Amino acid sequence: MDFTPQQAILELGDAFYDPVAAAPFPQTILRFRNDRAAAEVGLDGMSDAEWIAHFGRFEPLRDSLATPLALRYHGHQFRVYNPEIGDGRGFLFAQMRDRGGRLMDLGTKGSGQTPHSRFGDGRLTLKGGVREILATEMLEALGVETSRSFSLIETGEALHRGDEPSPTRSSVLVRLSHGHIRIGTFQRLAHLQDRDALRQLTAYVLRHYHGEEYGEDGPARLLAHVTRRTARMAARYMAAGFVHGVLNSDNINVTGESFDYGPWRFAPFWDPGFTAAYFDHAGLYAFGRQPEAIYWDAMQLAISLRPIAEEEPLIEAMDLFPEAYRREVTDALLWRLGVLPRGTEADRVLTATLEKALAETLTPLDEFFFDAFGGELPTQYGEAFDDLRGQLEHYRPRKGRDHDHWSGAPCSMLIDEVEAIWASIADSDDWGPLHAKVAAIRRMAQALA
Repeated sequence: MDFTPQQAILELGDAFYDPVAAAPFPQTILRFRNDRAAAEVGLDGMSDAEWIAHFGRFEPLRDSLATPLALRYHGHQFRVYNPEIGDGRGFLFAQMRDRGGRLMDLGTKGSGQTPHSRFGDGRLTLKGGVREILATEMLEALGVETSRSFSLIETGEALHRGDEPSPTRSSVLVRLSHGHIRIGTFQRLAHLQDRDALRQLTAYVLRHYHGEEYGEDGPARLLAHVTRRTARMAARYMAAGFVHGVLNSDNINVTGESFDYGPWRFAPFWDPGFTAAYFDHAGLYAFGRQPEAIYWDAMQLAISLRPIAEEEPLIEAMDLFPEAYRREVTDALLWRLGVLPRGTEADRVLTATLEKALAETLTPLDEFFFDAFGGELPTQYGEAFDDLRGQLEHYRPRKGRDHDHWSGAPCSMLIDEVEAIWASIADSDDWGPLHAKVAAIRRMAQALA
């Protein structure tokens, strides 16, 4: 496909972003390039030297943005409103269309300081970049709509961090995502009481991400889209056994695409209290509380839209979330079980039975879904799974187990393996385990797709 550059963000004007420049890194060592994602936006034909020039030195892509832009936003962080955030170590580098015609962004993490950096150095540890590759590859394979880790380049700086051994190696990450407009982007404009800008941003999102024009009911329609899409994201997190860790309102994309991975983890068991962030002492963003947290964030969008919309249509849009979540989590769990739906009532009974059995037995999630794919439970799953086994007898598999993935072992992404992959890089600069893991995840994705 040919590269199709865009500059849509410029429609919003200077009040929404700050022009910035990338840091002049001492080194630019290419560690990961996602040619599969690059092919979807017409950028896979680059040489490594060209790749580094654009995604390590940030030379502009043809006819896209001439200057990187640090986006302005606010947000609730662990339910505390913070008006002093924004793109503090990243920027929007380029926009383009993908092969499906969607508007896409290339954004960065670790590209240097911006006006929103406050006291931060604007950098990203190499370990943080490696962890984001692993998170996005695994989530994509498990059916979560996520940003894609597009490029990782080691930058040759020694960083000091309080939560990992220092000094540690540095990197700059480029993400491919379906937009970078956050709930916090709307919160900032509501905080500033800028109704005209709220209307402008609402019109931008409706036009570019939904193909709709603004109209009198534009804010309510936007909220309905966000409500449904974030309900889907919450449901897909649960089926994947994923814990994002920091579901602040500035980390929720209005397209419903998951992004921005820090202290994430995959839960080993169906444990509602399992947390990812060591600093989440109250378990606000624990595994089982993620739907509630995402609903709360969507409510902050509703509150932000109130200055330009009547209350009742916004309430109606928010009321879509519970039913949308129930529908989506049922669909997601059936997808992971590898069976076809039978009907709303039967499917919900099945998934409730599944959740109950998994929670009561603390059965390893990845092992269970590997063994049960297609709907036939092996005999090793005993009495606690009898009800589930009986219900599954009435379900048909959605595809067979003829892919070579099923002849091996389950593909997991638990913390011990993540740490082992990083240790190979940190101790001996061995990138083999990372690339092998990405290949294994992509084989699983083929088997599940």
